[in-house]
Amino acid sequence: MARAVIDPVTRIEGHLRVEVEVEGGVVKDAWVSGTLYRGMETVLEGRAPADAFYVSQRICGVCPISHGHASTMASEAALGIQIPDGARLVRNIIEGAETLHSHILWFYTLTALDYVDVVSALSANIADTYALAEKAGTSTADFGQVQKRIKTFVEGGQLSIFTNGYWGHPAMKLPAELNLIAVAHYLEALEMQAEAAQIIALMGGKFPHFMTSLPGGTAWMPTEEKLGGILFRWKRVRDWVANTFIPDTLAIAPFYIEAATYGKGCGNFLSWGCFDDASFDPKKRALPRGMIVGGKLEVLEPDVAQVKEYVEHAWYDSPSALNPAQGKTHAKFTSYDTNDRYSWVKAPRLNELPMEVGPLSRMLVAYLDGVPQVKSLIDTTLAALGVAGKPEILVSLLGRIAARNLETLYVADEMGKWIGELVAAVKGGEAKFFTESTATDGEGAGLWEAPRGALGHFISVKGGKIANYQAVTPSTWDLSPRDAAGVRGPMEEALIGAPIADVEKPLEALRIVHSFDP
Repeated sequence: MARAVIDPVTRIEGHLRVEVEVEGGVVKDAWVSGTLYRGMETVLEGRAPADAFYVSQRICGVCPISHGHASTMASEAALGIQIPDGARLVRNIIEGAETLHSHILWFYTLTALDYVDVVSALSANIADTYALAEKAGTSTADFGQVQKRIKTFVEGGQLSIFTNGYWGHPAMKLPAELNLIAVAHYLEALEMQAEAAQIIALMGGKFPHFMTSLPGGTAWMPTEEKLGGILFRWKRVRDWVANTFIPDTLAIAPFYIEAATYGKGCGNFLSWGCFDDASFDPKKRALPRGMIVGGKLEVLEPDVAQVKEYVEHAWYDSPSALNPAQGKTHAKFTSYDTNDRYSWVKAPRLNELPMEVGPLSRMLVAYLDGVPQVKSLIDTTLAALGVAGKPEILVSLLGRIAARNLETLYVADEMGKWIGELVAAVKGGEAKFFTESTATDGEGAGLWEAPRGALGHFISVKGGKIANYQAVTPSTWDLSPRDAAGVRGPMEEALIGAPIADVEKPLEALRIVHSFDP
């Protein structure tokens, strides 16, 4: 029996160590350790509730929009504020732009290099590459020029951003021509991320860490001229997602179809829901609220009062099994010990169960809830992969990747609707964007979704100051260590059973880790 350690895990947001025990070429046990203490909850105590919007965004540099919105929603719930419909549309569009930015970044920049052998692209036949792109229905580029750029990197002895990839690993299975297509689109993806970020900057003042979704609504006032610039950028990104991102996904997936047989995880899924409609009912969000338990494909209603955070295997001396509304963050590092405490991440549980969160959770809930566009996207993809009528196959490494990519197109299409509604509201001259409040006391929770998954901010306000603040992030759910009963967290459980061809280069384990976008 051997142990493989990936420390630090690179191409992620944050600091992470993953340790797996391998026997007979298969993972038998796993420990996931968050190695960074953030402690934003402590920073916020004693501040004004509106400050939480700015400070809490610093929890993450990739999904600050979601933290800002969840924080603002918590303050609004505590202070009895109902935002106007105009503000709802603005927030949805900004949140959607962040989702596009994050998902494109995740696939091409952070994850694709686990599957795409960059060096192999040097042997690609250029004519065959164009023919393959046409057959796959994906966009073309100057493939010859891209190949020359790769050659310059390799011959210079410095692969720059492509250094230390597992090039030539037996688990890399794409033909050279598809590798070249993917590298070309990797470069295009950098431009598309920038376009999505510009939408956020135009509406939020800057990105990351935007400025406008304050408690009460939005400080950004749309005009037809401003919305024209947003519409132009949205259309460019949406068309690229439909004509490049999704075809790339469908072209690559068949070469890794065995990834549908492992990386399944705990079988429990949670979504707090994202993107409000005019009713502000979380069950009617574009991505609705719901949970799935024990792999049974039916949607149940989650109760936030049944969430508890355990710290028996985390570096805290806070009380264990507290609901986040009463949670405490008292850090106390001891030592790294997989038999005792080994992470800065708490272990949240819902109804005493670990819950996977993220695009797979959201898309499963939406699919089973009968959201038409989601059902069409998933059913069409399953048919293209030769597994029509088998949505259960999504509960896997391959499904986790496919769900995030399909969600990108769904959110892009929904954004077009929200932009159209906002244009109509501005033209009608009756749109409202902000509501004042004079309340100084209250408690509330902002339950929302970041691109990475279920996000909850919990606030207690007394005398106009924050008395207590807690944030339960997507990575807290997915990267959680064992709880008081010794039950593994979702990522730990997903690693169990993974094949490992080379213990010194545990690429298959890294793929599972990256599939959660930690």
